[in-house]
Amino acid sequence: MKKIKKPVFFIVFLLILGFSYTAIFGVKYQYGDVAKTYIKDISDIRLGIDIQGGVDVTFTPADGVDATDEQLDAVKEVMKVRLASLGITDSNVYVDSNNDHVIVRFPWQSSESDFDPEAAVKELGGTAMLTFREGQETTVDENGETVPSGEIILNGEDIANASAGYQQEETGEVIYVVSLKLNPSGTEKFSEATGRLYTENGVISIWMDNTLISAPTVNAHITNGEAIISGSFETYEDAEALANKINSGSLPFSLTTSSFSTISPTLGSGALDAMMLGGLISLGFIAVYMIVLYRLPGFVAVIGLIGQITATFAVVSGYFSFMNSSTLTIPGIAGIILSVGMGVDANIITGERIKEELRSGKKLNTALEAGYKRAFSAIFDGNLTVILIAIILMGAFGVPDSLFAKMLNIVFRWFGTTTEGTIYSFGFTLMVGAILNFLMGVLASKLMLGSLSKFGVFKNRKLYGGLSK
Repeated sequence: MKKIKKPVFFIVFLLILGFSYTAIFGVKYQYGDVAKTYIKDISDIRLGIDIQGGVDVTFTPADGVDATDEQLDAVKEVMKVRLASLGITDSNVYVDSNNDHVIVRFPWQSSESDFDPEAAVKELGGTAMLTFREGQETTVDENGETVPSGEIILNGEDIANASAGYQQEETGEVIYVVSLKLNPSGTEKFSEATGRLYTENGVISIWMDNTLISAPTVNAHITNGEAIISGSFETYEDAEALANKINSGSLPFSLTTSSFSTISPTLGSGALDAMMLGGLISLGFIAVYMIVLYRLPGFVAVIGLIGQITATFAVVSGYFSFMNSSTLTIPGIAGIILSVGMGVDANIITGERIKEELRSGKKLNTALEAGYKRAFSAIFDGNLTVILIAIILMGAFGVPDSLFAKMLNIVFRWFGTTTEGTIYSFGFTLMVGAILNFLMGVLASKLMLGSLSKFGVFKNRKLYGGLSK
């Protein structure tokens, strides 16, 4: 505590205050019809189906394809991953093998007051099938639609990875592109095709379903398994959207939307507002309790708790504009409440240890240092246990390609995959809250209290629960 200087309290307090303000209200710029988001606010949090409702979509194979059970299962897994790539963890995907149906349920878009099911289906998007074809010839099918007819060279299954980027043309113009890395089978196919076509100035066209994306001329024999899609992206976001669709997996056939409908939320109208009001009232009671019982350490603890809560919402909202929002469900809110309870518990343990040290006759600085040191082991053990449990929940109930699912694959591969987003949301908010306990409940609180103890007006031992001397 001796190394902590007086200004530290004001620095930490202003950082928490500024962060909390931007997490709640965001940082956005609008000029006319042009809007730019730099920092997302709490309205950008995607609420789960159980809170806000959502959409129920039924997809069927296009062009009368008679899908096999294996193909339908493949579509199911691709849908799960695509939903997760959009930050939608509260979703349900089912397969009806008898009718070749894939049923998808997912929540409304965040900040959307007038819900449009068709727009929501488009947001799920990417149900098109990526193909690389020889030439760019088309024909008209039996439905009168113009479709590509060139021989297929590659499809989505041959792509190992896709990423958006920039490329400078010989004219100096900078264009947006999607860079592709092919897997071994795709590398071999692409090498054969480009080796044959480049001597003829042939064309390899790139299609998403029946939409031509690009039709570059082959001017080299490409053997390294790398390719570029260019020519159709007005913005970087357009290129990134296509890269995300490619990375999320390949569908064995194109899909068509046979039906969609809205889903009513489990909570009644206004229930979320009531929950938020109840949460604020509870936080007020906690603040009064902590300050009355622990005085100055309690006051500092309240500031830390506010920082912890707003930081949790910031992580869920995505905070920065380039981060994806996560889905907040009712169990996710329960995870936040539980982590706040653990934060209060951590501060109570610290406050009691400080009291014990002061009443044993130690000097103020020594008592504060010893109090935090003695409390840390209990706080560390409790929060570490919660973090491990949260990781297990996220690994068990997250999408198969998520970080924790990959880490725990050796265990959960025997039980099959599941994406119960409500449970994932609980694990996610619980883990975030437990980590923030260390940052706000321990580090920030220690810095602020150590700083305040340097001011003469705050040297009275009674302010820390001790006896005056």
